This record gives sequence, structure tokens and C-alpha cells, in this order.
Amino acid sequence: MADQAQSTPPTAPEAPEARWFGFRPVDPATKASLVRDVFDSVAGNYDLMNDLMSGGIHRAWKAYLIDRIAPRPGMMLLDVAGGTGDIAFRFLERGGPTCHVHVCDINESMLRVGRDRAVDRGLLKGIDWTVGNAETLPVQSRSVDVYTIAFGLRNVSRIDAALAEAARVLKPGGRFFCLEFSRVVLPVMREIYDRYSFTVLPWLGQIIAGDRAAYQYLAESIRQFPDQDSLVRRIEAAGFGQVRYRNLTSGVAALHSAWRI
Repeated sequence: MADQAQSTPPTAPEAPEARWFGFRPVDPATKASLVRDVFDSVAGNYDLMNDLMSGGIHRAWKAYLIDRIAPRPGMMLLDVAGGTGDIAFRFLERGGPTCHVHVCDINESMLRVGRDRAVDRGLLKGIDWTVGNAETLPVQSRSVDVYTIAFGLRNVSRIDAALAEAARVLKPGGRFFCLEFSRVVLPVMREIYDRYSFTVLPWLGQIIAGDRAAYQYLAESIRQFPDQDSLVRRIEAAGFGQVRYRNLTSGVAALHSAWRI
């Protein structure tokens, strides 16, 4: 794909999330580098930590995402913030050899993990890897059939800019999917989940990845992310139609989907 970015991110006042790194107020100009540092630190243990943190449930969530995409021969997927390849591999396995995936991630360290995993799986064709920012994608306009971002949107500095870029690169009639941690809808489960997030997750991060702060940030970033209905409104504002979401595991995660008008 050509190295083109045809949109400019909104200024910081238009994006309140740019001023927060978890619960910590930051200069919007520094947030992207802070997030990059987090994922540089945890890249080598990222997939193991996903299994430990979720008890493996993230695999079911991703399988549901692929079911919703329903990959077909010849389909082009852009997977943003998908550095380690989890979504890309599932898509290619379902869609077959004529499908193609363009993986774009701001973290070179995450992409290195994904490329190594692809080689281990013998996936040498049908996938390419690019360092790029979700807010200014190095991708041609109206060039992809499906856009996915799994557990990445809450980490961008300006969500609306990333959503606008998703609309730009999708073909008319293309599909948008965002799989992300969200708001737990059951009060009893919410209390248990909060306790787990702020005690067990940082502890696991320290023991497994050697970085407690990274997983403290993870718990905080989930609480700062828009709730399900708020995200629907922001996706609609980016120019998408038929925006829907489905809660997964009582809202621990949610899958938002939409059509590019």
C-alpha cells in the first residue's frame, strides 16, 4: 500500500482523552510516546499476559470478531494496532490464500513479535507489516474492505481522528469493527472486576512482564475509555452508518461494528 496519509488529527482541545495517560494528566504531545513505551516494555510477553489476564476468554472474543467479519476470498483487511498478529492470523486462516492483511501498529517492537509469529506459522504471503499511527494511517483512501482495531482504540491520543481515518481508508460499503474493553453492565460483576483490575493485573504485570506500571495503566485506560453508547455516537460522527455493539462477558469487552457509507 502507498505511504499516504490524507488527514490531519484534530487539535488537542477537541480530544479530551489526549490529555490523560490512564488517570494521570499529561501534555497531549507526549501521550503517544508514553503509550509506545508501555508496549515496547510488554511486547515480548503481550500474548501470554492476554491469556493470563482474561483466562483465555480473549480468544473467544476474537473468534466472535472473525465470525462477524466472515472473511471471503479476495478480501482486504486493515488491522490497526494489531502488531502481534492475532486478528491477522485468524482472518487468513478463515479467508484462504487470496485474502490479504495489512497490519499497522505504532510499535515496531509489537510488529517484530508478529512477524516472528508469522514465520513460525509459515505465513510468508498474504500479510504485510507497517509502522504507523492510527490517527494518520499510511494507507490509501477507499482501499480496504474491512478495518479492525482490537484493544487499541483506547490507547490512541485522539479517538475521533482515528475513527475518521478508518472511514477514509474503507471502501464505500466496507465494514468497521472495534473490539475493546468496555463498561461492565452487571453491578456485582463490576465490583469484582474493578478489584481484580487494580490488584491482580498490576501484580501479574510485575511477575510476568516485569512492569507493574504498564498494567496499572491498562486498568486505568479502560476506565477512561468511552462507554458503549458514547462510542456509538463518536463512530456515527465519523461518518459511519448502522453502528451497533454487542457486549461480551457482560460488558468486560464490547464489539462495535458499522458500515462505511
